[in-house]
Parts: sequence; C-alpha cells; structure tokens
Amino acid sequence: MDPAVLREDMVDGLESPAKGVLTDEAVAIAMRDVPRHEFLEDDRAAYADRAHEILETRVLAPSTVARLFEVLALEDGDDVLIVGAGVGYTAAVAAEIVGEQRVHAVDISRPLVAEARTNLERAGYEGVLVDRRDGAGGLPEYAPFDRILLEAAAVDPPRRLLDQLADGGRLVLPRGTQPQRLAAIDGDGSSDEFEAVSFDPLLLEGEQSGAVERNRTNREDLEYARQRAESRTGWEQEWIAWDDRLR
Repeated sequence: MDPAVLREDMVDGLESPAKGVLTDEAVAIAMRDVPRHEFLEDDRAAYADRAHEILETRVLAPSTVARLFEVLALEDGDDVLIVGAGVGYTAAVAAEIVGEQRVHAVDISRPLVAEARTNLERAGYEGVLVDRRDGAGGLPEYAPFDRILLEAAAVDPPRRLLDQLADGGRLVLPRGTQPQRLAAIDGDGSSDEFEAVSFDPLLLEGEQSGAVERNRTNREDLEYARQRAESRTGWEQEWIAWDDRLR
C-alpha cells in the first residue's frame, strides 16, 4: 500500500475520538508529511501505532510522539533540542514545524547518531544537526533553546539542560523512575505533570544502553541489524566504536 495512504490513516486514527491523543493541527500536518517508513525498514509496520526496537533503542509509537509534541507546544521559529535522537523520526517531525535549521538532536550512542543522520538525509531533512553527546550536557554552543525534549526518563531534569532553556522556554521529559509521568517544566520554574509513561532512563557517558544479549539467536539478530545499519553509508565507518559491538 502507498505509504502516503498509510500515513494519512495513521494520523486520522490519532485524531479520532477513540484515541484522542492528537489535537494540535501543526503536529498533525507534520506527522502527515514525515515519511516514517524512511526511519523503519517495514513500510506497513512503520505506520502501526506501536513501538519498534532498533539498535538497542525504542522507536516511539506514533501516539507517544504525538503526545510529546502536544505537551512540548512547538511554535514556528522555535529553536529545539532533542535529547535522545534515536533513529531521527522525532527530529523530522520537529523540523516540519519549526524548520530544519532550528532542530538539534543529540544521542550518546555513536551507531544511533549515524543511523539518525542517514535516515534524516534520506527523508529530506539533512539540515537537522545530529551530534554524539552526553544528553545531560545538552548542546551549549547552540543554546538557548525555546524547547527541549528528553526522550529518556530522569528523576529531575539535568541542571545543564535547564541552563540552556531560553526565557519563556519549556522542557518536557518523562519524570521519575517507576512510575514515571510526563512532565513539562517552564523557564519560570513552574511545572505540570500529565499521564503516566514508561521510557528508558537517561544514560550518562560511559553507560551502556543494554546488557549483552545472552540468547544466541537474539544476539545474532541484533548483530545483523547493527551491521545493516552501519553498512548503509561509508563515512560513518571511520568513527563508529567497533569495540562496542556485541561479541
């Protein structure tokens, strides 16, 4: 089926009274425009409302992405920092709303940074900046940011990220350990909490995104997926940390 049709059906479902997670017109338009299948290998599965696992990271379900952006409340021209670039899909949605040059994304995983860059370029968002950084440190050389989105949970937002928030800005994150709640913290120090969520914790420099898979079949599947991602283009090969690969 035509991915454009699947994309329309996906957004229609998110806007339906049954789900009711998408009410922001700008977010709806953006999600109708971003070719999600360019960030996942299966065209049809890409538009199902479920999460996917790629390179030891979770690609958020469309309904979760929609809800994050509803709370983030992006406006045209906002400068945005996304902590947890993943495969790049969330950054692409943000780029549709505020413009490519205003979206910055960081991830602690080198393979994911390579994956996000490749996916964004293929999907037509090469203007988005993706850098390999410790997410807790943000991207101070491009600060301040009008909006900061953490796609990983923390008990409290890192101070360095709050320091990079512009006056009148907003930081959105999954707050807590278990349980977690979606939270928005504004530049004036006020905060709001929303529904319960479940995200992986924010990793710091030196931490690994997952333990070594002990099941050989699963381990081989993970290695095969990683090799495919790493072999899509050649320029990443010079700096990917091969020692981090599963043995």
